[in-house]
Amino acid sequence: MSTFTILAILIGAGVLAYFIGRMRSIQVCGGEQHKLHSRPSYNGYYLAILTALPAIILFAGWSIAERPVTRYIAMQELGPKVLQGTDAEQALTMSVVDTIAEGLPQLTSEEFEVLRKARYGFVTTSDARDVLSRHSVVLGSDPERSVLAAADELASARATSRLIMPIACFALAALGFAWGYSRIRPELRARNITEAVMRSGLFLASTVAVLTTVGIVLSVLFETIHFFQFVSPFDFLFGTVWDPRFATVGKAEGQFGLLPLLWGTLFISAVALLVAVPVGLFAAIYMSEYAGSKVRAFAKPVLEILAGIPTIVYGFFALSVFGPLLRDLGFNIGLEVSASSVLTAGIVMGVMIIPFVSSLSDDIITPVPQSLREGSYGLGATQSETIKKVILPAALPGIVGAVLLAASRAIGETMIVVLAAGIAANLTLNPLEPVTTITVKIVSQLTGDLEFNSPQTLVAFALGLTLFIITLALNVYALYIVRKYREQYE
Repeated sequence: MSTFTILAILIGAGVLAYFIGRMRSIQVCGGEQHKLHSRPSYNGYYLAILTALPAIILFAGWSIAERPVTRYIAMQELGPKVLQGTDAEQALTMSVVDTIAEGLPQLTSEEFEVLRKARYGFVTTSDARDVLSRHSVVLGSDPERSVLAAADELASARATSRLIMPIACFALAALGFAWGYSRIRPELRARNITEAVMRSGLFLASTVAVLTTVGIVLSVLFETIHFFQFVSPFDFLFGTVWDPRFATVGKAEGQFGLLPLLWGTLFISAVALLVAVPVGLFAAIYMSEYAGSKVRAFAKPVLEILAGIPTIVYGFFALSVFGPLLRDLGFNIGLEVSASSVLTAGIVMGVMIIPFVSSLSDDIITPVPQSLREGSYGLGATQSETIKKVILPAALPGIVGAVLLAASRAIGETMIVVLAAGIAANLTLNPLEPVTTITVKIVSQLTGDLEFNSPQTLVAFALGLTLFIITLALNVYALYIVRKYREQYE
């Protein structure tokens, strides 16, 4: 029985239990619902929860535990040579065991008998390999007898598990239903139980998000510590040359200087903010102070469409249109401009983050109390003077928060930089030359054929942790400023 079918049956049983529980509560009170502690719907939820929730939890736990438990059972058939080997050797052997075990259910009884004979030495393992190859189970060499035994045990354990699991889940659902049905009485506090379960579910949902963030940070942190066992933190943080070279596992060849990548990230982000902040802020001032309601209702959503365009589209635009255009313009005025440069990536990225600045700034400028405007007009100030002297200073903390959020978005951007800025780690002040960023190097270091434990791969985690700290600091500071602004006017 498939996973989807089991889940569908359990959910369907829960829905059915809801209606039965509802009817049961009305029945036990003789139709006089005012005698019930909880409304009939809460009694329905109570019975649905007891029917479906424990069974679904059992199903989830069983599904999570099935793979490690069955693999542990199968590994007991492997010889001490494999069990005492390295993790990599065990993983390689178990991948062969998995491949054979997946193919066993496709064999006929005669073919399966050939594999059993090969397992016990009555025929050669080459015969078993030939049988498996007829069912698209391709092996690089003749399997060892212990591998065939482990595959047999693994397939058997999986089949047993998948037979017992639905029976156990459905039995638990039936027990939950019977117990809950017998407890439905007028005095049953079904509402309290239902709300407690829902509160627990909401708590778990919020905990999942927090634990996911903590898990990501810890995984990056541990791999970064592993990287610093090969490369000095001082050389990484203050090195001016990025030139990691291929080396065997356990050795660091080349130089892993962070500064060229950090400079490229900040340089492109600065150009992007020089484009996005003035345009976005002026657009916000126009929409909040000058535009009519109809113009505002039309212009704001249209401007926010820019934020919904995939960044790869911006990258293609920069690569195929804007970069060559800048190069040709530079050639006409005697400048050597690379098609992939800081200027190309920065301007296109600035266009991308204009909605972040304009929309957030508009949301902050609009709620500035009207009394401030009227007071300024009453003193004889014009509208432009009121905006400069009253509105913008009042909204400045929120605007700064919007700019910082846009900056963190620019620092973390990848696709535009890959296509428009190049991949050269160049420590330069010339915006017409190509540079690269931290995000681009993270991608390039993780997509090669290098060993995962090599410094050339582990450096991606150190770069990721650096980027995480920078963006986290910007976001925390931005949120601090925005909250301070909100407290001022609420």
